[in-house]
Amino acid sequence: MTHICLITTGGTIASKQLEGAGRVDAAIAGARLLEDSRFEALPGEIKVDEFINIVSCAMTLPLAFSLARRINERLSDDECRGVVVTHGTDTMEESAYLADLLLASDKPVVFTGAQRRADDANPDGPQNLHEAIDLVASTVTQGLGVVVYFDQRFHAARDVTKAHTSRLDALVSLNAGPLGDFDRGAYTLSRRPPARRRYQVELIETRVDLLRMVQGADDRLIRFCAASGAKAIVLEGFGRGNATPSVAQAVREISATGIPILIASRCHQGRVAAIYGNGGGKDLEEAGCLFGGDLAGPKLRLLASVLLGAGMTRQMMAKEVALA
Repeated sequence: MTHICLITTGGTIASKQLEGAGRVDAAIAGARLLEDSRFEALPGEIKVDEFINIVSCAMTLPLAFSLARRINERLSDDECRGVVVTHGTDTMEESAYLADLLLASDKPVVFTGAQRRADDANPDGPQNLHEAIDLVASTVTQGLGVVVYFDQRFHAARDVTKAHTSRLDALVSLNAGPLGDFDRGAYTLSRRPPARRRYQVELIETRVDLLRMVQGADDRLIRFCAASGAKAIVLEGFGRGNATPSVAQAVREISATGIPILIASRCHQGRVAAIYGNGGGKDLEEAGCLFGGDLAGPKLRLLASVLLGAGMTRQMMAKEVALA
């Protein structure tokens, strides 16, 4: 009999107030997420795979990589129609994008979660989960890669980001907009994402650091990253992808040692481009940096981790980053 696999990882959707502890933590088993009566109306069987039970600020790159592999493992079952993953919103966009880069199937994969804990008077998790499962069953997202479903919208894993700390509509796609939405009982696809890049790797490189430019930043942090074993560095630059003069000089010296340096913007929208001098993007380009288009810094870090895990050199990475 065909089924949908629900892989649970914890997060706010599985969290509650701990008695006497004064804190909220993931404490609800995956199977209990389906106890709400609304799930009785869903078609077919749902098999629960309790992968882990943590808040997503505790998620690590090795754990996220293992989760991506688990998704592929479940999808390889001919009886599995698709996968839903429950995940905390803090790092959902990163786990979803890593899974998207490594996804080996065209079956639907949908990440979802909650902004309100499970024991809240009005939790949003049950509705998000119910509709995410229904979205997988509908096959609307077949062939779209990993998507994130939240507050009646679904987003491409590449584009989605958490833009608000607490609101129910916190997950948005600022550059491209959502892929579609749920309205009056139907899922509508508004656009399709560009051609996706897929990779088959046995490991990823975890030693990729991310630094953010701030006014007057000097070269201490980027030199420390290089000296302490970073295999690549992602720089979230100002505006179009600019740095300070001292950081740009350090970038030139670090790049000459063979450590790839990739450029994103600290802005929420738009693309990076090599335009300015005096520490700007033109200097960084001449130093050998790779420009990541409109890919956000945390996701450019994940792409670098996968490319390095695939054994690519900086020259080989350049083409993949340009197409990302």
